[in-house]
Amino acid sequence: MLIRSKAPLRLGLAGGGSDVAPYCDLYGGAVLNASINLSSYCTIEPLDDGTVTFLAHDREEEFSAPSAPSFAYDGLLDLHKGVYNRVVRDFNNGEPLSLKVTTYSDAPAGSGLGSSSTMVVAILTAYAELLHLPLGEYDVAHLAFAIERQDIGLRGGAQDQYAATFGGVNFMEFHEDNRVIVNPLRVKKWILSELEASTVLYYTGVSRSSDKIIAQQIESYKAGEGKSVEAVHRLKQDASAMKEALLRGNIRHFGEILGRSWETKRKLADQISNPEIEEVMDCARAAGAWAGKVSGAGGGGFIVFIVDPVERVQLIKALNQLAGDVVSFQFEAHGAFAWNVPT
Repeated sequence: MLIRSKAPLRLGLAGGGSDVAPYCDLYGGAVLNASINLSSYCTIEPLDDGTVTFLAHDREEEFSAPSAPSFAYDGLLDLHKGVYNRVVRDFNNGEPLSLKVTTYSDAPAGSGLGSSSTMVVAILTAYAELLHLPLGEYDVAHLAFAIERQDIGLRGGAQDQYAATFGGVNFMEFHEDNRVIVNPLRVKKWILSELEASTVLYYTGVSRSSDKIIAQQIESYKAGEGKSVEAVHRLKQDASAMKEALLRGNIRHFGEILGRSWETKRKLADQISNPEIEEVMDCARAAGAWAGKVSGAGGGGFIVFIVDPVERVQLIKALNQLAGDVVSFQFEAHGAFAWNVPT
């Protein structure tokens, strides 16, 4: 028997950064995001030979070893090791498992779509199916957050794990002690269709480490830099304003808020924008885009553009003249799930 799972990637629309401690512990955070039909995938094959193998086909990385209660983090498939270590410790009485875990993602790491966290959710969801673990959506998301942020030590917020687990369009609230409230939005079908028709997703071709960018933001918070804190206050307010614009179907105002948020966000850290990103933004605006914003921490990855649907083709043609790629997508209503495959 094989276990397979998939979890959707997400577009960060507004409020990103307010879900990162210590800001959310002190002031509370709010984020608006939406999952899309690009996903991370996992297959688990139980073995009986006393070995463990982790394969990431998209990264062309492999780890194999005799089964053990845990594996050290050394930069090689640490996400896979992190989920294995936690599952064995918390749900298998510390007894080693023998299995093969194979993964791949529709988007590269560092894309700004939450790919690393989504991969953790996909792997954890597969283990939950394999071992029949009684984990609800909040349990999976919180555990994925703990594995990535606490066990492995990767810096970042919590929106990605919850977006991948729940799916759909969500307004998320972040509080102290890692308390998260996910508010699924009942967006009318015509509004979601209009947003989809008005959105162009562009991949810069540049993968970046969000860890360094987020670390700079965290240091700014801790240093008590008023400008940094005030900027995140505005980003959080934009999430609420964008939620209202979306629910009312005012996509033009939605785009205005998106652009405003980008202007605020790019001031948070030196690496969030760069000349290449600014060139893409200028090109898009000249081709009719109302606004654009880098999804995720910044520095590269995917850029979300909002445009009048009748100008969409013109924008795509202009972006196709640049070094990156326009990527087709649709919004995804479903979160992470797993299934059995008879062998």
